Amino acid sequence: MNNEKKTKIVLIVGKSNSGKTTLMEKLIGELSARGYRVGSVKHTHKANFDKQGKDSWRHKNAGAVASLIVTDTKVALVKEDTRPAEEKFFHYLGDMDLILAEGFKTFRLPKIEVFRKESPHAAPLCLEDPNLVAFVTDTDIRPREKPCFGLEDTGSLADLVEQHFLASLSGRGLKG
Repeated sequence: MNNEKKTKIVLIVGKSNSGKTTLMEKLIGELSARGYRVGSVKHTHKANFDKQGKDSWRHKNAGAVASLIVTDTKVALVKEDTRPAEEKFFHYLGDMDLILAEGFKTFRLPKIEVFRKESPHAAPLCLEDPNLVAFVTDTDIRPREKPCFGLEDTGSLADLVEQHFLASLSGRGLKG
């Protein structure tokens, strides 16, 4: 593995109930099937996602700075970490080919916005954002000079991500 490479981050953004998680699932599946190692990050406003009463919560509540939950094939880490989010992305997922992060709409990083007809919102978020790289929708709304994809056009969206963010990993993907 090339230690000089810097893992790329692409944000999947949209207002609540716009389909971000569904798009993330599809895009992760498509890129993983092509042979890429994709890490994911989900933004949450809930600071207390470690379940009260569980052993790891009890350890942290007793004063542990970090709690690592380990199985034969998985790990989960709950750790106090006040660094900026982007630093955390690289620290924990820097060995991935690509990091897809759901949310973080105010970050100055490449963004793919999803906006659906069935959304309870009247307008998209990022049409004028210079960091918008693609727009995914089932509406007639189109950003100026940015590629637009349908909700089910995951393959073409993955092609764009592969070309723009994974090209330096030539030979890694199964398609190219």
